[in-house]
Amino acid sequence: MEIQRKPPRDRGSMKKGDCDTMKKFLALILTLAMALSVTACGGSDDTADDTADGEGSGTEETADYASMTDDELKAAITTVEGGKLTVATSPDFAPYEFYAIDENGDPQLAGFDMDLAQYIADYLGLSLEIVPMDFDGTIMELQNGNVDLGMAGYSPDPKRADSMDFSDIYITGGQSFVCLESNKDQFTSLEDANNPDYQIGAQVGSIQADLAHKNTPDADVIELTKVPDIIAELVTGKLDGAFIETMVAESYATQYPELCLVLEVPYDAEGSVVGVSKGNAALLEGVNRAIAAAKEDGSFDQYVVNAVDLASGDYAYLQDGEIVQQ
Repeated sequence: MEIQRKPPRDRGSMKKGDCDTMKKFLALILTLAMALSVTACGGSDDTADDTADGEGSGTEETADYASMTDDELKAAITTVEGGKLTVATSPDFAPYEFYAIDENGDPQLAGFDMDLAQYIADYLGLSLEIVPMDFDGTIMELQNGNVDLGMAGYSPDPKRADSMDFSDIYITGGQSFVCLESNKDQFTSLEDANNPDYQIGAQVGSIQADLAHKNTPDADVIELTKVPDIIAELVTGKLDGAFIETMVAESYATQYPELCLVLEVPYDAEGSVVGVSKGNAALLEGVNRAIAAAKEDGSFDQYVVNAVDLASGDYAYLQDGEIVQQ
């Protein structure tokens, strides 16, 4: 079967009727295009409005915890375990936190940090759980979100800001360079300690370790896990000196009169803070309110007096999971 085909029309020879039809068709296409454009623009505006209003953006407005009443704040606070405040500490840092030996010869957690932890828990209507560990472990547990607070004589070091939020400073203090009384004449300045022949001690992961590396970079800086280990190395002459927080050094000096706080160490952020789990703004506000209340009613001052008194007696510390008497 043969199929007949019409000869192709010359593209340059369109008839008038065909031209009118084409104009109408183009006009229709243009109208539809404009309508679609308006609809699209309207959709963009709606999306922008939603985003500006915080709807559809996947974010929630930050609550104004500072303006809440205490009861409202308590209801807003979340913790690792409901109804409980979990606190990591390193009990080798008298008078901040340590094991005091009671009249029966048994070790009991003590120190003004521990008393303050209980005050904070009571203020917030929570039970308290203290989790003892090495100092660097307290920072890691906070960073991993396994505990609510870290209380271990923290200084508000900016390098720790990624691991925790800082409370208000609750006690001011200083840093000291410690040596044996018999050697104090060797150290008239920190420059004297910056000697490659000297071994200088500091606690692992601490501000004191940073200060040791900063002030005595030429010395052999030895970082030890526990402050009691540093004291033992000093007393036996294995260390020539050490960087230790001033109140802690004073506490150990009551036990070891051969120790000498020979030099003050310059440090910008003098003072201690509570480490709060990162991003828990409600808990941070609650901790700051509790600290302010403890200082205002005189409780904290009494905690310090009690801790210093206990630290002048027999006490112990945690070593490899075991409580070792000093």
